[in-house]
Amino acid sequence: MTLRTALNDFKRTRDRRHQFPGELRSTTGSFSGLDSRLVHVDNDGSLRDYSYPLCGLTGIDRSRFGIDTGSTTWFSTDADQRYRGDAGVVETIHDCGDWAVVQTDCTIEQAHVTRFELRGDAPADVSLRAFVDFAPDGRDGRQSLLMHGNTVEAYHRSEHDFVGVSTELDAVQGQIPERFPELVHDDPVSFPRATGERRYEDTTLTGGVLLSAPFVDGGVTLATLLTDTNDIGRDAALSTIDRLVSDHYTSETLLEAGQAQRRWSVPADTPSRESVVADLRVLSLLSATNGARIAAPDFDPYYVTSGGYGYTWFRDDAEISAFLLEADGTFDLGLDSWHQRSAEFYCRTQQPDGSWPHRVWPGDETLAPGWANARLESGSDADYQADQTASVTSFLATYLRTGDPADPECIEATLGRAVESIDDTLADDGLPIACQNAWENMRGRFTHTAATFLHAYAAVARAPVCATLRDHARSQAETVLSSLDALWTGDRYALREHDGAIDDRLDSATLALPAACRVATEAIDLPAETRDRLSTHVETTLDGLERDTGDIRGLVRFEGDDWRCGSQDREKIWTVSTAWGANSAAQLGALLRDADDSRATAAYARARDLLGEILPGGSLVQSSGYLPEQLFDDGTPDCGTPLGWPHALRLATVAHLDDAGELTAEPLSARE
Repeated sequence: MTLRTALNDFKRTRDRRHQFPGELRSTTGSFSGLDSRLVHVDNDGSLRDYSYPLCGLTGIDRSRFGIDTGSTTWFSTDADQRYRGDAGVVETIHDCGDWAVVQTDCTIEQAHVTRFELRGDAPADVSLRAFVDFAPDGRDGRQSLLMHGNTVEAYHRSEHDFVGVSTELDAVQGQIPERFPELVHDDPVSFPRATGERRYEDTTLTGGVLLSAPFVDGGVTLATLLTDTNDIGRDAALSTIDRLVSDHYTSETLLEAGQAQRRWSVPADTPSRESVVADLRVLSLLSATNGARIAAPDFDPYYVTSGGYGYTWFRDDAEISAFLLEADGTFDLGLDSWHQRSAEFYCRTQQPDGSWPHRVWPGDETLAPGWANARLESGSDADYQADQTASVTSFLATYLRTGDPADPECIEATLGRAVESIDDTLADDGLPIACQNAWENMRGRFTHTAATFLHAYAAVARAPVCATLRDHARSQAETVLSSLDALWTGDRYALREHDGAIDDRLDSATLALPAACRVATEAIDLPAETRDRLSTHVETTLDGLERDTGDIRGLVRFEGDDWRCGSQDREKIWTVSTAWGANSAAQLGALLRDADDSRATAAYARARDLLGEILPGGSLVQSSGYLPEQLFDDGTPDCGTPLGWPHALRLATVAHLDDAGELTAEPLSARE
């Protein structure tokens, strides 16, 4: 997203109630990109790259497609769109009355192929009109175009981007970007546009181009390719474009190419198969080639309302890795290479002190901009998210115990350093020191952080590591479990202790406790009183955070959460909190069932009830199958979409309930 694009969006949306101006929203449309590039196909068929965090190339900043039958008709947002097959092939059908244009999109490595085919009683002479505006090297200035027959090249310095078609180009016209007077004017600029009076070089010194190409035998293929001149030369790039527009000449061959990208296998009889496929697709879309995942497509690269989403957080990534490991164990999804890549990534990125930083760029694993890197700075550790290190530790320990790692000695050494780091952030009273929370908006001594410490220590205590490390981890788990008493309020665990006072607000992050305690039961004794408290805590938290607006139902993040509420006067519903609630209730159900506690039945019923809101057809699920991070009360999605964390939570919860024989049991009460 360039500044010009952001300003145009600001002008278009500044008066809208449920949109934050200046953002690169992905709450409509679908993504294609199971390889290193991530391309968004909006409801009108327009393309936009969200690829920079994954591959370091910016690509398409904006685009628009239409057809010319004597006059130009641009495609509208009321097209029908769906995924074809289990992978990342997107089909968009543009209704033209008695006929239609079927658009099929597939991202292949760093290329993206779009096939347009006519269906029905189409006119004899139809041409594709395509406006494509590249931002090579992230620039919206100092660009230029080169013409190569049926292919156009846009470049700045090292990034060179190409667009080509399968038929002859009828017309090629460079598009002049917004001039300074237009940038400061109140009205946005629409593209493509007539050039009018101009200097002779204006239509060449640009990254935007308007193309016209005829449909031949009912179709035309358009391909774009992002390149770095350090990796691929011009001749090779042009050859690749030629191959793409010929090899992938029909919608069916594109579907075959998309299916070949799939790195998982979901058996036909897998329970809730539609949601399982959707979750694996989303997590593939968000993954770089090294396996590191962005939290979500980066809708806010200028930090207008947030700190950006196109980075790898070690908390989110490790939690996703753990949920995938669990689901794979139940459904046999063929994810061995995923687990191995994640373990190698964590071992490579561990800091010398045993911790992991706030966030990194997934493509090259370098330190990304962040606000919680206290362990890399001098002074207090308050601006450090200790739960991130704990989450990575839990995954590595579990993978070492249940998986087949290629280098177990490396993982054990990483775990040893990680435990030392966690020890260093555990205070004398057995609770984590004051640091930042999982939501990254507070400081304090959080129940959630303590839960992740308990989980990490217990997982290491169960892992095939040296006896000294196991025994130490077991002792530390006992210490943390006992120290949680200080955060108990009588009917729930508090959000945090802050400056010597208890902040007893309800917080969905505290729902991590049942999973942590369930792991702990395999390493240490869990008192009956703790089970009672967990049962009360989950019930109180779910009851207190659940909201039903009539349009949607789910959990808010925590009491008093006012982030991105806009004109709404109450907390927004979050899919990760709702998924966490379902998973926590399921974990509690297993914990209680193992203790022959009859309350397990109610816990499992609550898990199914909340899960229903995030399964296909549920109130929080978009037509694309995506789970957005948040929703307004009227059901308008907002923020990162799709968000990887709730998709992984949903996948693991479905697997857990199926394994327990509780996925399809009748609920205690039916919702009217």
